[in-house]
Amino acid sequence: MAEYESIHGKRVRYLSSDPTLDSSYEGQVWYNSTSGTNKTLSQIKSWSSSGSLNTARKELAGAGTQTATLAFGGNSGPPSPASTVTEEYNGFSWSEQNDLNTGRRFLAGAGTTSAGLAFGGRLGPGSSTGETEEYNGTSWAEQNDLNTPRQMLSGCGIQTSALAFGGTTTASGATEEYDGTSWTTSPGSMNTARRYLAGAGIQTAASGFGGSTDAAGYQTATEEYDGVSWTNSSASLSTGRNLLSGSGTLYAGLAFGGNSGPPTTGVTEEYNSNINAITQAAWSSGGALGTGRYALQGAGTTPAGLGFGGYEIGVGYKNETEEYNGSSWSEQNNMNNARGYMAGFGTQTAALASGGNDGSPPGKTSDTEEYNGTSWSEVNNGNDQVKGGGCGTQTAGLTFGGQPGARTDTAEYDGTNWTSSNAMNTGRTTVGGGGTQTAGMAMCGETPPSVRLANYEEYNGTSWTAGSNLTIARNVFVNNVGTQTAGLMFGGTISSPPLVLGNATEEYNGTSWQGVANLATGRTKDGGTGIQTAGLSFGGQTGPGNDVTNTEEFVTGSETVTASTLTTS
Repeated sequence: MAEYESIHGKRVRYLSSDPTLDSSYEGQVWYNSTSGTNKTLSQIKSWSSSGSLNTARKELAGAGTQTATLAFGGNSGPPSPASTVTEEYNGFSWSEQNDLNTGRRFLAGAGTTSAGLAFGGRLGPGSSTGETEEYNGTSWAEQNDLNTPRQMLSGCGIQTSALAFGGTTTASGATEEYDGTSWTTSPGSMNTARRYLAGAGIQTAASGFGGSTDAAGYQTATEEYDGVSWTNSSASLSTGRNLLSGSGTLYAGLAFGGNSGPPTTGVTEEYNSNINAITQAAWSSGGALGTGRYALQGAGTTPAGLGFGGYEIGVGYKNETEEYNGSSWSEQNNMNNARGYMAGFGTQTAALASGGNDGSPPGKTSDTEEYNGTSWSEVNNGNDQVKGGGCGTQTAGLTFGGQPGARTDTAEYDGTNWTSSNAMNTGRTTVGGGGTQTAGMAMCGETPPSVRLANYEEYNGTSWTAGSNLTIARNVFVNNVGTQTAGLMFGGTISSPPLVLGNATEEYNGTSWQGVANLATGRTKDGGTGIQTAGLSFGGQTGPGNDVTNTEEFVTGSETVTASTLTTS
């Protein structure tokens, strides 16, 4: 038997522990003498769920990357005709774009959102076509056809170097390549001939997934193409389906739409094939509050959170204080002044509550209290803000915005006194807050009459500067979350009437906002606190006229380089 050294020209390294891993170790083998195992760094292949299409469709096509994709053609179910509709995906949501010239079903796509390609499909009952169109970011134009007219196929690649495979009216593994002008037949066929499948990648590094065969129904299988031949991937779609579409690359693909039996679906899944083990961002259930309420505030983070104040339906404003230990809430000494809609920030052992509504005329208070981990004490009053934002610490705090009207006021707290600072650029109420006194964040909010905002501003300790807007306009009540380089926002009210509550979560990387995992329950007026990697949402309202005890914990996504064990001896 040939030895590893004679094959690869390298010895198997003998190490007492795994090395610090990066891409340079991919494919290498070493022996870990402590665990007594041979190990290697290899690609990890997996599918994970993402946001759905706005309109569930099947028999459609796609082009682009995992975070910037076009979806076009198809149909949304009988008696819907072949569609010309084109939608764009930004890594979070889908929106309408310019349409195809000719509506068709069972087509395939390749390229990008600014240089797309559509080919094949069905123009009428049972009629296959080789028709090809190119998209320039604005409109579609006719190009040379496929050599063999067919439908139910898939494709990938770029506008000048594309791949078409599978399809026809019976399951096929046939492959054609496009050079930007014409199509030629490739010698490589798929291992599993199939139709109604989807694909991703480039002409020399592609993947095909899903679909169905004449013998076996809906497919979950994924195959990878290296420019010559197809091989099976170890990863499968979570749900077998056909009539779907795909985009992206061999290492970062996207599957969307399709059918796994009636009805048509808008489900979207992401494919990743790399050396990293990818954990998706997620919310999970936590322990319930002792007292259901909304308009409360929070401080700290999981597993050391703090919830205080709020409003309980049928009872009124509350002074209850509860501490969270990562699994359950426990009652603590009450605030001196019962109230809700205040600003709150700090930690579980050094928190601050300022402003809010205590139910007494004129419906607002400037009262400020500090919590020391045991009890609350009155300190110098701040602004008489209601539904304003806050962030920072007990000795270096910041409040901004709120009612009456849509205020721009900003005030700094030094642990003893409050001082006014420069105003926000956009006045608003029900505004979210995060960061510190010298690097603060104001997120979303509302201006009368009930206009929701996606606006984002940053405070540098002196003045506010407008930044990139969030993807969803909403009013929010969560303060003390995230930082200017690792922001977090969740929940809120998107519109009313009728009341539409948000469950969307967005993360900020210092440049732009992007949607991640949704809350299990859409809610508003909830308490919120934490950092981007460990957020906490509790209480609030999940509909008109109710208050809840629900708690959810957020953990951001991560990528970890992981070595695979080859043997145990």
